[in-house]
Amino acid sequence: MSDSEDAAPAMKRTRVYYGSLEEKERERLGADAMRGGDAVKAGIEAGNINISSGETMDMEERVSERQQEALAAFERRRRARQIMVSTDDAEVKAGLRALGEPITLFGEGPADRRERLRSVLSVVGPDALKKSRREEERAKRSQDECQQTWYHLVVRAMRRLEAARAQREVAEATRAIRQQEMHKSLRNLNNFCSQIGDDRPISFCHFSPDSKMLATASWSGLCKLWSVPDCSLIRTLRGHNTNVGSIVFRPQAGVSLDQSDVSLASCATDGSVKLWNLQSDEPVADIEGHSERVSRVSWHPSGRFLGTTSYDNLRRLWDLEVQEEILHQEGHSKGVHDIHFHPDGSLAATGGLDAFGRVWDLRTGRCVVFLEGHLKEIYSVHFSPNGYHIATGSGDNTCKVWELRNRKCLYTVPAHQNLVSAVRFQPTDGHFLLTGAYDNTAKVWSHPGWTPLKTLAGHEGKVMGVDVSPDGKLIATSSYDRTFKLWLTE
Repeated sequence: MSDSEDAAPAMKRTRVYYGSLEEKERERLGADAMRGGDAVKAGIEAGNINISSGETMDMEERVSERQQEALAAFERRRRARQIMVSTDDAEVKAGLRALGEPITLFGEGPADRRERLRSVLSVVGPDALKKSRREEERAKRSQDECQQTWYHLVVRAMRRLEAARAQREVAEATRAIRQQEMHKSLRNLNNFCSQIGDDRPISFCHFSPDSKMLATASWSGLCKLWSVPDCSLIRTLRGHNTNVGSIVFRPQAGVSLDQSDVSLASCATDGSVKLWNLQSDEPVADIEGHSERVSRVSWHPSGRFLGTTSYDNLRRLWDLEVQEEILHQEGHSKGVHDIHFHPDGSLAATGGLDAFGRVWDLRTGRCVVFLEGHLKEIYSVHFSPNGYHIATGSGDNTCKVWELRNRKCLYTVPAHQNLVSAVRFQPTDGHFLLTGAYDNTAKVWSHPGWTPLKTLAGHEGKVMGVDVSPDGKLIATSSYDRTFKLWLTE
């Protein structure tokens, strides 16, 4: 055995320090920092450590999706416990059907079905069932009323066709004699009455259904009712503050309606539409909706609906019984100036500043006939009582008559020397056409044939409105010269 193996292992001597260890600890920490700093520098140089230059990023506290789902489920259960659901299984099924849910599932009992309805209501809200029921009742009521309205229109169409068949059965010679007599009487039209209607231009005139009154509209904002044929003032209607574009009688006004019922409608350039009765000087109701000038209003033959046209490129149809708008129609690229309904009430024709006319099916809201041919704006449209002719007056000084059965222009009447402001067919049989224009005249044309029968001259200003009394005996013209005139055959 060697000496080294026999030697005892060396003992590690412990060091005893006296005093504070603060200095020694600082030295040790400084040495560790230097060694660590060298390692960090080496890591940065090697590209293994990236340290931003003072950039910070805010960390949002986010709840996990699982936690959100759990909270939402707890909230739904809490709302479901507060919802009262009927114990009648029939009512539960009706509620599910109203919400668009299946009324029953495979193996589902009344209690499970009730809980399912409660769960659905906790998601869509407890008021959804009430809203859906109200909408369902309103749709059912509107459908029933619509069916009644269109049935009424079918009856009107049947009557019109029966009258046309009866007229066809009349001998050709008899019809020719009647036409000659009518043309002779029209050639004898003379000015029967002339009346100053206002301090400003008279923009529109319209006869009452019983031919005993005439309504006029003025740029002063006033509308007036005159007795016919003595032209004495009955009432002044005050409500508009700007130029009134038109005023029209309701189809049953003065015949089957009471004095307190709505009997007239008017419109103005500020977009206002007002309803009037025959008792008060003030409007009974206002219709709001158009944002720009409302140029014309027209009553549906049923007397229930009111059509309005505006320079906001829209035409609207209002149901006065329900007191709400039922049609908001776009279709013209510029302002819509005039509207008129078909005698049966199933169609509506509009003319606009885009020089195009359109015929709309009120049951579908679609344009069924496109009237293209005028070179300038269309200011007036009017259906013939025969149901298949329509006349349009334009700023190109012409009046066009359109055949709706083949959707073509039947004849172009070179009517006037200035823009045609108004066109009207004879309301009883449509045997003549009346036109008014800015050349200060109105003219009467035969239908068919379109030959000039009489020129109604006498106004000192533009003829802005014309109308024929429902009994076919009187013609009214209103003018820029602040007067209106009545014309009668001698």
